[in-house]
Amino acid sequence: MKKPIFVIQKHDATTLHYDFRIEVDGVLKSWAVPKGPSLNPKDKRLAIMTTDHKMSYAKFEGVIPKGEYGAGTVMIWDKGTYKNIKEKDGKIVPIKKCLKDGSIEFFLDGKKLKGGFALVKMKNSDKNWLLIKMKDEFADARRNLVSSEPKSAVTNRTLKEIEKAAK
Repeated sequence: MKKPIFVIQKHDATTLHYDFRIEVDGVLKSWAVPKGPSLNPKDKRLAIMTTDHKMSYAKFEGVIPKGEYGAGTVMIWDKGTYKNIKEKDGKIVPIKKCLKDGSIEFFLDGKKLKGGFALVKMKNSDKNWLLIKMKDEFADARRNLVSSEPKSAVTNRTLKEIEKAAK
């Protein structure tokens, strides 16, 4: 069976943020993470659930024209596969149930991000979740990937280089 994919797109729209997307039933479930992912388990990053995207969007790197939804430069900051690791009574909880229950646990195998992460829905909110790094051998409180790994995982370009190439 093919492993489901994840992609994180650095998106310079109205404000710079990171779009965290996971494949679920043929679509990309999506969250906007203003500060980007962290390797520090003590960091709880706000992740605002957004609209689902088509699977083809996982390959998009370029510029969304002014006037269109999400206008701005988009970079594939990280990509890879993920594995649902949420268990209850020794069995894996189906990802759709995890989404509905507001608690998703997954293991990422990306070019930049590896290891366990959780998305936990905040109480009294429809859209606000927290993205949290689990404590494992890939956790690193000293390393800030957002600043130390600014380039595309696919083309090794910066946002400015992607924007310039689109002109």
